[in-house]
Amino acid sequence: MWQEILPNAWECILSHIRSFEYSQKNAVLAPVAALGFGGMLVYWMRSRQKIKTIEMGDGWWGSGERALKGKEDESIRPFKIETSDKEIEDLHRRLEQARTTAPHLEGAAFHYGFNSSYLQKVVAYWRNQFDWCKQVEVLNKYAHFQTTIEGIDIHFIHVKPSYVPHGRAVQPLLMVHGWPGSFYEFYKITPLLTEPARHSLNEGDVVFEVICPSIPGYGFSEAPHQKGFDTIATARIFHKLMNRLGFKEYYLQGGDWGSRITTNMAQMLPQSVKGLHLNLVFISRQGLRRMISVMLGAYVPWLVGLTREDVQRTYPFIQKNIYELLRESGYLHIQATKPDTAGCGLNDSPVGLAACILEKFSTWTDKSFLHKDDGGLESKYSLDELLTNVMIYWVTSSIVSSMQFYKENISKDPGLTADARVGVYVPTWIAAFPQELVHTPRVWAKDIFKNIITYSYMPRGGHFAAFEEPKLLAQDIMHFVRKVEQL
Repeated sequence: MWQEILPNAWECILSHIRSFEYSQKNAVLAPVAALGFGGMLVYWMRSRQKIKTIEMGDGWWGSGERALKGKEDESIRPFKIETSDKEIEDLHRRLEQARTTAPHLEGAAFHYGFNSSYLQKVVAYWRNQFDWCKQVEVLNKYAHFQTTIEGIDIHFIHVKPSYVPHGRAVQPLLMVHGWPGSFYEFYKITPLLTEPARHSLNEGDVVFEVICPSIPGYGFSEAPHQKGFDTIATARIFHKLMNRLGFKEYYLQGGDWGSRITTNMAQMLPQSVKGLHLNLVFISRQGLRRMISVMLGAYVPWLVGLTREDVQRTYPFIQKNIYELLRESGYLHIQATKPDTAGCGLNDSPVGLAACILEKFSTWTDKSFLHKDDGGLESKYSLDELLTNVMIYWVTSSIVSSMQFYKENISKDPGLTADARVGVYVPTWIAAFPQELVHTPRVWAKDIFKNIITYSYMPRGGHFAAFEEPKLLAQDIMHFVRKVEQL
């Protein structure tokens, strides 16, 4: 193709130059015209360059060999969460027989992990007041489905608006959770997105149908049976899911692992992704330019593109980006190396599982909750909400497979992964919540995300944005989609 285009383009340029040269009146303009047309050609050539993407590929994560399984069942099957007296009786027995935890140190609050005194309160509520049957009804209020992709059953909820104002298009939105969350994180934000006018949101001109899958190995999605299942494999499966649902173009939203999965989706099939909304940004590449930015940012932030808000959230750098991160990331090293060893205890003990999961919902929601005896848990959530998320892990025995996801993604050199050198060119909107574990300024995010439409400094909220601040996040997503649609 280039062999045909380039000679014609240059011939066009030369013909214009010759016409100017033959006219004395325009002789002075000849070099200017050549430069102008040459610049236009270079710009056009660059704009026509193919964007580098992650190869779509294919995979097989079922048990045994794919060749022996025959054609995959591509049907979308209704799914319903169920429970039984036997399941509940087993849980109650384990809660009753749990060994008494060691007394907490005076004044320790949540500095040593989950406060054992408050844990006893949680366990007592779980045993005597929490109604799992009632929460199963809550979970089933949205339509659940399963479909088989690459050998494993993928679970998702699919919520469509009950009413769409005349002339308004419904935008498909895939929302992806992380660890130790689940699809349940999106239960409070979903009605705000599918029925915005009913919930008094000003952005009612944007209406969504929401698809929330469970990451394979989490909750009601089958765990991979083969090694190597990472975020890129997840991204491919979720693209196949959206295609199977009949969507050719769609919006994506994610935080935690959901952020990396949806980012990989944008890197893999940018033509299918209308826009990418993130409430956490992963930046793995660290170079000399970043080091200089960090060093100068505290003194002359304007020189390296940092805002006043960036400075407040990033400095003192050692404290906020090393000490605090080390304090909150001990689990990560365990899960990225020997997840099965740590996971077997959590899979056997509901009390241990609750302590592990709920501790993250404390300090990841607000760093200051570290100083509270109850971890501040009930200031943003109810115990019913928190224990429902724990129960999703418990009844599916998915804590080990969810932890294995860390080993599959983190035990590799990040510079050698398929997505390491691939930029994100789809329209991107970043919502930076002030209590997030790490803050990534816009100027740093631009190293990967080449088309940031807007960067929002959110007024409050932390890691579990959809669960904590559903209205704030819903409004931000609506602003984003409306802006992209106008563009």
